[in-house]
Amino acid sequence: MKTRKWTIAIISLIFVLIAIAAVYKRTDADPVAASNVEIKIDNFTFAPTRLVVRKGTQITWTNRDDIPHTVVEDNKLFKSHVLDTGETFTFTPTQPGTYKYYCSIHPKMTAELVVK
Repeated sequence: MKTRKWTIAIISLIFVLIAIAAVYKRTDADPVAASNVEIKIDNFTFAPTRLVVRKGTQITWTNRDDIPHTVVEDNKLFKSHVLDTGETFTFTPTQPGTYKYYCSIHPKMTAELVVK
């Protein structure tokens, strides 16, 4: 009887792991299917560093770091003011393309937004 319970438990666990794997199987080419997305600024990084979204998706950067940062697209398509801890900047892309951006205070902080 114990063997049957263990077998059922193991099979259940396998199904759960398969379901979790299916959720995380997305490729970079798949745009996020949300109307609002948050990018976190923390520990001198943008997270995620590469994001793929559909045009019209509202993207909000939130500074969770304890020092100021900015969000500036390479061609100045979008540019935030200096964001203190807890402050946000929002941009809604209307055109497909790849938008590279950085923090103008800390230029080594870079990331990429891909709009499909």
